[in-house]
Amino acid sequence: DDFDELVVSNNDVVLKNIAEDLRNHLPIEAMLNSEHQAIQKIRQHPLPMIHVDAFLYDDDLVDSLCEEGKMSRSYCTECGSYKTASLEFISHSFSLMELKFLYQHVLPDLTGKVVVDVGSRLGAVLFAGYLYSSASQLHGVEINADFCRLQEMVITKYQFVDRIKVIHADICTQASLLQKADVVVMNNVFEYFLDRQEQARAWEFIAYNVRKRGSLLVTVPSLKESLSKLQTDVQLSQWVEEVLLNCDVCMEKDVDREALEQIHLYRIL
Repeated sequence: DDFDELVVSNNDVVLKNIAEDLRNHLPIEAMLNSEHQAIQKIRQHPLPMIHVDAFLYDDDLVDSLCEEGKMSRSYCTECGSYKTASLEFISHSFSLMELKFLYQHVLPDLTGKVVVDVGSRLGAVLFAGYLYSSASQLHGVEINADFCRLQEMVITKYQFVDRIKVIHADICTQASLLQKADVVVMNNVFEYFLDRQEQARAWEFIAYNVRKRGSLLVTVPSLKESLSKLQTDVQLSQWVEEVLLNCDVCMEKDVDREALEQIHLYRIL
């Protein structure tokens, strides 16, 4: 048990080192100029919103940046006054706590299994899968070339090349990969990056190709929420069944239960 704890804590350190490496290559908001649609959607949000990548910045780091004046948790609702309100934070990556919950409590033993992360972005799901699971293959599909280069940098530096592969592509060109996947992960994957028509097309493609009986689908937010605003032919009751998760099993300190409750697990019928 002591050895297992040592390995797990060492893996935590490796992930934190990766996050530090990536922070050095990105602006604080961890968004790139090439993400035109996502930036526009965040700006159009009815209330002020800020992108803070949860993999790169935990709460302690955010507090430090706020103290240094490099980031803020609030905004002025009436310029020049003390009337302030909390900013809404959005992240397109899982935090370290969420990644550990995913691989240690949500997913079963992945020995010999294929994991596909749709919209792998900075690669957090892939790197955590390498360290916290025995998945034989971890594939990230990312449409943004800049993020692919950052993932490749980490894969090379940390010698993850034997099990991780990043594919620079639109997920809708990856039918065969989705068909062989045992686990598909989708975290805030389409809403901020595609218009509604493109989102509907992407979901229909996913539903058509993620069909291996008993394979697993992890989504944030729920499928019901993602599809509720779209017009699609996806019939959830004929495609998946939801597996209820127990957030109480996560023993990490300062557990963000609200974040964990956003993670949904489905089994393909």
